[in-house]
Amino acid sequence: MKIPRHVAIIMDGNGRWAERRGYPRVFGHIRGSTRVKPLVREADRLGIRALTLYAFSTENWLRPEGELSVLWRLLKKYFVKEFQELQKKNIRMRVIGEIERLSPEIRSVIDPIQERLSGNTGLQLNLAISYGSRRDLSRAAKLFAQDCVDGKRRPEDMSEQLMREYLWTAELAELSDVDLVIRTSGEVRVSNFLLWQSAYAEFIFSELCWPDFKPEHLRACIEEYSGRDRRFGQTASQTSQAKEFQ
Repeated sequence: MKIPRHVAIIMDGNGRWAERRGYPRVFGHIRGSTRVKPLVREADRLGIRALTLYAFSTENWLRPEGELSVLWRLLKKYFVKEFQELQKKNIRMRVIGEIERLSPEIRSVIDPIQERLSGNTGLQLNLAISYGSRRDLSRAAKLFAQDCVDGKRRPEDMSEQLMREYLWTAELAELSDVDLVIRTSGEVRVSNFLLWQSAYAEFIFSELCWPDFKPEHLRACIEEYSGRDRRFGQTASQTSQAKEFQ
């Protein structure tokens, strides 16, 4: 298979999965959290170099407080429980988004574990928490403007390459461009997720809700991706000629 370097997944449908079965919505989040570990393992096994999981958007702060508290408990549990395996497998994990909005209790768990995994060179695992792409872009614009005010940059310095350095995914460097975006639950929209980074990504919308999404479904998405012709603005004949010379 042609393996994408960077895969981003919108993990959607936990609440609906639970409601369809007569359970409270939080049960869906609990079940959905168990899918992260096997998907990370499979991404690592397949040779995917970066995996970004959309765990919590800036808009999700509007959810009921009870649901939010469950999400935070699950997040802390994941970090603590999976640290040893991530370290063993040389996986680097980052949290991208407005982490300053997270409580000191959550930060006291996330920050030291991120630091301890920061030297790992294997799969780059990114958890998008309190993330919104419009916020990502507006923040980048403000940072660049401040650098111009401080004399570190000039307005004419701005380029697509330089813009990448101001985004939350900056540490991914050449891996920051997303090759494949997968969204579960049957919804067909991007929901303010990695708009700049996925400008040329392939998209796959799965009818499965996240709690039902398993490693074999990830492999099926990779197989579908492998069969697509990514032209990046060129014609089909141009890309076929380029492949002949590779």
